[in-house]
Amino acid sequence: MRTDLHALLLSNSTIPGEGFLAWAVEDLKRFLGDRKKIAFVPYAAVGFSYDEYFSKVDQVLGALGHTCLAVHADKEPVRLLGEADVIAVGGGNTFQLLKLLYKFDLVRAIRKQVRGGASYVGWSAGSNVACPTIMTTNDMPVAEPPSFMGLQLVGYQINPHYTEATIPGHGGESRDQRITEFLELHPDIPVAGLYEGSLLLHEQGRISLRGKGLKRFAHGTPPVTILGGQELGPDLSPTTASQG
Repeated sequence: MRTDLHALLLSNSTIPGEGFLAWAVEDLKRFLGDRKKIAFVPYAAVGFSYDEYFSKVDQVLGALGHTCLAVHADKEPVRLLGEADVIAVGGGNTFQLLKLLYKFDLVRAIRKQVRGGASYVGWSAGSNVACPTIMTTNDMPVAEPPSFMGLQLVGYQINPHYTEATIPGHGGESRDQRITEFLELHPDIPVAGLYEGSLLLHEQGRISLRGKGLKRFAHGTPPVTILGGQELGPDLSPTTASQG
């Protein structure tokens, strides 16, 4: 993981009853600053068009004074990424997203661009793909990417839309059980069960947790709930109270 990584990883885009990305607008405004050109990747969209998705994102980020570039509409998406100050990857189906990132050689291109200093914003599936793998997604595998390896921008996994809720009388696994299964097979990678309305900010070598918080899962230790407003270490353990 880059110590100078500049990334904003959101659990979700929308809180019921609120507008698209409304809950995160102030964090987005601070994070984006004067970075004007944002390349938006809509490939997680299933059941609605890339143009529709781009329009929703452009409406929000355009109102903040930024110019959105439509990756899906450009015949040379790798070149387009090279022109961007920020790469934004939207939510939807993580498997479909990663399949198309590999198809268009954008996994390599995004890594290169971010390691070269570009900022990264992701929500839901867009946060999933920033991780070492996409193995902690909630999504159905409706598409088959050539690999489950993600962008590897961070050294931990995210389970977005995390909830402890279970359905009485239902025999399926809980979210906690599924994450525990991941840890049994991948004991060296901690997992952030990121509650809705929460985000992780990577900035100036620090990781700040904002919003409701997360549940930290690590192999061999009980899960721990961490409230927003704290800074975290690379293993997601709390270090100090956040300054912002």
